[in-house]
Amino acid sequence: MAFDFASFGCMVFDDREMKKRLPDGIYDCLKQSIHEGESLHPEIADTVAEAMMNWAVEKGATHYTHWFQPMTSITAGKHDSFIAPQKDGSVLLHFSGKELIKGEPDASSFPSGGLRNTFEARGYTTWDCTSPAFVRDGTLYIPTAFCSYTGEALDMKTPLLRSMSAISEQALRLIRLFGNTTSRRVNATVGAEQEYFLLDRRMYEKRLDLKICGRTLFGARPPKGQEMDDHYFGRIRLRVAEFMQQLDEELWKLGVTAKTKHNEAAPAQHELAPIFDTVNVSTDHNQLTMEIMRIVAKKNGLACLLHEKPFANVNGSGKHNNWSLSTDDGRNLLDPGKLDPRQVTYENLQFFVVLCAIISAVDKHADLLRMSAAVAGNDHRLGMSEAPPTIISIFLGEQLTSMLERAAQGGGIDSGSCGALFDDVAVLPTLQRDDSDRNRTSPFAFTGNKFEFRTVGSSASIATANYVLNTIVAESLEEFCGRLENPKNSLDDEVRAIIAETMREHGRIIYNGNNYTQEWVEEAKRRGLPNLTNTVDASRAIVSEESIRVLEKYRVLSRVECESRCEIKLENYSKVITIEAKTMLEMVERQYLPAVISYAGRCADSYNALKAAGVENRSLHSLVEKLSQNISEISGAYDALEATLCQLQSPLSTLENAQFCRDRICPLMQKLRLAVDTAEINVAEESWPTPNYTDLLHRV
Repeated sequence: MAFDFASFGCMVFDDREMKKRLPDGIYDCLKQSIHEGESLHPEIADTVAEAMMNWAVEKGATHYTHWFQPMTSITAGKHDSFIAPQKDGSVLLHFSGKELIKGEPDASSFPSGGLRNTFEARGYTTWDCTSPAFVRDGTLYIPTAFCSYTGEALDMKTPLLRSMSAISEQALRLIRLFGNTTSRRVNATVGAEQEYFLLDRRMYEKRLDLKICGRTLFGARPPKGQEMDDHYFGRIRLRVAEFMQQLDEELWKLGVTAKTKHNEAAPAQHELAPIFDTVNVSTDHNQLTMEIMRIVAKKNGLACLLHEKPFANVNGSGKHNNWSLSTDDGRNLLDPGKLDPRQVTYENLQFFVVLCAIISAVDKHADLLRMSAAVAGNDHRLGMSEAPPTIISIFLGEQLTSMLERAAQGGGIDSGSCGALFDDVAVLPTLQRDDSDRNRTSPFAFTGNKFEFRTVGSSASIATANYVLNTIVAESLEEFCGRLENPKNSLDDEVRAIIAETMREHGRIIYNGNNYTQEWVEEAKRRGLPNLTNTVDASRAIVSEESIRVLEKYRVLSRVECESRCEIKLENYSKVITIEAKTMLEMVERQYLPAVISYAGRCADSYNALKAAGVENRSLHSLVEKLSQNISEISGAYDALEATLCQLQSPLSTLENAQFCRDRICPLMQKLRLAVDTAEINVAEESWPTPNYTDLLHRV
């Protein structure tokens, strides 16, 4: 049955429902809070809460939850019923304004990075009224921020909301200078493309590494991976298409604007892309998307993998974070407008100031931006199979770059001519070529009216990347606005001076070539660009004095909040590596080593039986020798990893622990994998205890 698009957002307490159910004055007050990014006025909270509860009950809700995003990259919430017991034994439904606005979950059992002790349990959630509530599985979900008893942010959303205020304030200053007197707010807007893998659930259930770690820790290379380039944008298999249809419909009910779906480059890999929304709503929607993907997959006998690198030797999965700035009345600050060399408009100049602010910000804080995408899984992905490298650079395209360079040298801002496409094929319409090509190898690429930050990992929350982007760009905008409000000469001259200084001092961050090459690594080093190749090094960027300074300046994070996030990232890295190492040991001890020993024994018996019959089979003897060597290599690698893992019991700091995992445990894990993968090639398929890569990637 076709989806009824009139029911889009039917499970969301959106503007339609608010207008229908709230008195005009209350509705206007709530809308003002939403548009201005302000907290809800307490005097109207009871009325809003009652209307929200009545609507939710009509949708089948019996409970409500303050839905928040702790520093785990997933969501949380405790569920309370609407019932209020009466003296006669009956119950009434009750939901107060206080319950809507404020919750008190336990704050000691979530990652805090030292902000809270175990015995300090009180925490608070408060409604983010700019992100609409929704009903799911019989519960009213109220998007909230989460902080500790002492006021520090314990979540991903609080710093994101703070950064939204910072970027709006500075961007408003800028657009006022260029004649915009009507817009009331500038929003960071995001569309987060979500990559993922789908596997047959029966295969998934047979792999302990997939169930525990979300990725394969073992697996020999299959005969066919993605070499033929035949999966990307290819025909969607019927089973996957059914999953995608159900996923779209579930998301549409919740107001998530799932727009695009297609096969990605690797076998069994796919992508979903939504339409842009404000960054906090997009963050909430992306969390919902990941949760619902897993649920719908399971209902269809599939397993959804969101790990950054579930399989070796094929593409990993990212989350392309398409970021832009738009006014509340729909004007995109990253739209260059029509670039006419005969008449440079205020719109053009404003675009170039915003562009220069971004160039300056990314160059000054490249390490902080790299930190925002640092998770253990991403270490396996970045720089491998179409993922951008760990060096942060900006792609603008040759045309836009040359325009900036000419302007910096005192020349005109001339867009040149892009030319046409298909003008030599009569049956096809002539298309105008875009201002720039697309560069899939660039970590931060301008794509016409937005920047695509491709480094973010597929399992991560997009909140960190976006509060970093908002904050560092706000700083550059503030600097430029200070100059433009008191220009030395004309506004035009001051803009050209800003362009010239930006290109001179920060042009090194612009690179339009192939980011995958070793030549770029060497060139980036000559330019002085940081190359933080792993999560341990990248995590430290948030506690540099420069990072703390800018995050504190805009009250996005305090020093202790920065330190806590570094601590959490390092601790999480160590935990992930330790869990993976222990999973490897268990699989080797209980599955792989017994399988190789058993198969070697059977081969030896066959050889001895042939020899007893007077047949000397050198090929079989050679196979037995290979298997014997495999057993020795697996056993040796197992013993080394097990002994090294035990050393983590010694008292180490969080940083030392993470460094130990990176430098000592990870190489031994790779050695053990190589030994097992080599044995897999020598053992008959029916004797191998787990599904191989061909089974996993090509049998969906």
